[in-house]
Amino acid sequence: MTEETVSKAAIVKRLKRIEGQVRGIEKMIESGRECESIIIQLGAVRSAIESVGAVVLNNYTKLCFPVETPPDRTDIESLARAIAVWGRVHLGDKT
Repeated sequence: MTEETVSKAAIVKRLKRIEGQVRGIEKMIESGRECESIIIQLGAVRSAIESVGAVVLNNYTKLCFPVETPPDRTDIESLARAIAVWGRVHLGDKT
């Protein structure tokens, strides 16, 4: 593993940590914790998700395309769609 790539296991580990954070926020809401604390935790989750998304996009070709064959036009179009979707989500699109 180089500095430029992150393994699937590391990405899954990050996602499990995010899942735990979300569960914690859910418990905070259920127990009536103050809004400021909830918003701080939501910001942390958003940041963590953006970080994982950036890692996956950065490693897209290594994680999603077979190593044996160079990407073809369909692969490149798939990458372009993924970048477009992530950009839309990252900019606050609610769809």
